[in-house]
Amino acid sequence: MQIPVIRNILEANEKMADKVRERLQQRDILTLNLISSPGAGKTSLLERTLRDLSGKFRMAVIEGDLQTSNDAERVAATGARAVQINTEGGCHLNSDMVSRALDKLDLDGVDILFIENVGNLVCPVEFDCGEDAKIALLSVTEGDDKPEKYPLLFSLGKAMVLNKIDLLPHVDFDVAKARAFAAKLNRELDILELSCRSGEGLDAWYHWLEKTRAGKKHGRSG
Repeated sequence: MQIPVIRNILEANEKMADKVRERLQQRDILTLNLISSPGAGKTSLLERTLRDLSGKFRMAVIEGDLQTSNDAERVAATGARAVQINTEGGCHLNSDMVSRALDKLDLDGVDILFIENVGNLVCPVEFDCGEDAKIALLSVTEGDDKPEKYPLLFSLGKAMVLNKIDLLPHVDFDVAKARAFAAKLNRELDILELSCRSGEGLDAWYHWLEKTRAGKKHGRSG
């Protein structure tokens, strides 16, 4: 009986995700779902992005975590609009949680909405939150075989961000191997290497956001 139950849960989530997506599309908001292991640097990347692009885009963040509002407070300190979702032990966000979070978030004039999912490379991938794209965030402090071991995220993602490259001289991480594993799963995956600490590679990430945002607007007008 487990299979029908799981199927029903996912089908219900998909229906709500479609409603969330339509709601955001009506406002022409690019929505990106950031997924990674705990500690890979999602919040740090958002802090840099929100500050550096504040003059170009109006951005908002939905923060997902098991407990505390620490990450939402860090994001709000940049001046961006933010709302926290605490899953109380749940390993992922779902579309109903995101829908309820949107009710608490001022979306007027927002260009880009980031969903920072719960730190987990498995469960969050299964649940559509109404996003335009999933972003896989991988740090060099993890294994370079992560794309091979957790293939679904990298298969479905639109981009893979390889973070903490400033630590490469100090860790045993083969960038070429990680890129090869990811590219084998998804030939259209954009792969970006950067460091939130040093700033190296951030310009390429910002260009990717600008390109993706422009592509959404062009697609809508088309």
